[in-house]
Amino acid sequence: MLNYYLGIRSGGTIGMFQPPYYWWEAGEAFGGMIENAYLCENYTFKTLIEQAIVYQSGDKYDFMTQNESKVEGNDDQGIWAITLMTAVERNFTTPSNFTHSLSQPVPSYENFTAVPDFLTMAENVYNLMGSRWDNSTCNGGLSWQIFNWNNGRDYKNTVSTGCLFNLAARLGRYTGNATYLEEAEYIWDWLETTGFIQLNESVPAVYDGASTESNCTDITKLQWSYNMGIVLGGAAYMYNATNGSRIGEVWKTRIEYLLEGAVTIFFKNNIMYESACQPYKTCNNDQRSFKSLFSRMLGYTSILAPFTAQTINKLIQKSAIAAAASCNGGYDKHTCGLNWFNGTNDGYYGLGEQMSALDVIQMLLIDTRPGPLTADGYTVDIEDGLEYLNSSGANANHVTYLGLILSTFISVFIIFFS
Repeated sequence: MLNYYLGIRSGGTIGMFQPPYYWWEAGEAFGGMIENAYLCENYTFKTLIEQAIVYQSGDKYDFMTQNESKVEGNDDQGIWAITLMTAVERNFTTPSNFTHSLSQPVPSYENFTAVPDFLTMAENVYNLMGSRWDNSTCNGGLSWQIFNWNNGRDYKNTVSTGCLFNLAARLGRYTGNATYLEEAEYIWDWLETTGFIQLNESVPAVYDGASTESNCTDITKLQWSYNMGIVLGGAAYMYNATNGSRIGEVWKTRIEYLLEGAVTIFFKNNIMYESACQPYKTCNNDQRSFKSLFSRMLGYTSILAPFTAQTINKLIQKSAIAAAASCNGGYDKHTCGLNWFNGTNDGYYGLGEQMSALDVIQMLLIDTRPGPLTADGYTVDIEDGLEYLNSSGANANHVTYLGLILSTFISVFIIFFS
């Protein structure tokens, strides 16, 4: 992955990967790198990650960064916020003496005060994105784009609104502030009422979005794995935050429907794939990275909602083995591919392929470390999850997949240094 990173090159921009990879994908990548540091207990790149996040945070620490000022979308900002919450929940902190100018001074970035913590940054993003909630069309939701001059300003979509939902759920669980949870419920209701989330179809679905010109009645019925992951992950955080209550049972049902859809749409023979483009060889650079965030959200779901673990662990195990088998390409013989069905590299390569393989492989370790933190130090009780697995007769599968860690652990490091 770091072969694509500009921040370690002379004259390169900290926090950015080389073209053709966009700003949002850098945010997605650093989320995976945080997980790698935490799950593997290897903090070699902790400073690199922290510098990248701070450098890209903008002069108000809300990720309206100067270098993206004309093209940034709600989805881009939302993905960075998801990474911020991963940093918060994995106990990454900005050093007290860390200032914006530590990286590379920018002319307009002068006289910085101490950098706020990642939680404050996440709250800044949430408040700014929430201020863009638009009731003038479609009775609410977020547009894909922020600025009127960009194509997509008249399109309400799941990834933008879903990021806001995911962020609200995580902030609510982490801080214990019920207002965030109430707002997450409100955002979910809009997504479902508008038809972007459809749980009652023969196969539950999470669709891409719709035009404001039709008042969101002409739904684009494309399904992308990261949309499913963002919504499923947010639902898992809501379940975990409300478990034991009536609303917790509602979230349990929603998760069960979403997981049914995810299994049907994005897996074949228990191996993950990007079903809307991969079979047709039409995935663009963005779409080739979607399995990265999807894998991560599946891992979180298995921990936060342990009744899903038996299903998800099987999918992660099979997909991780398949992904690792694709990482034998390139001159270095550990470049990963897009198609994980082949048992070898398929000729594709790039940042998205590396990220996706990294995330699905390292999710094998998800229940070997404490779960996501909250502000009061609470984390998910992994033993509760194991008890559920044992009581459901899944212990044999669980032991089998833990046994794969040693055989796949090396793959994590091979991916990291490619």
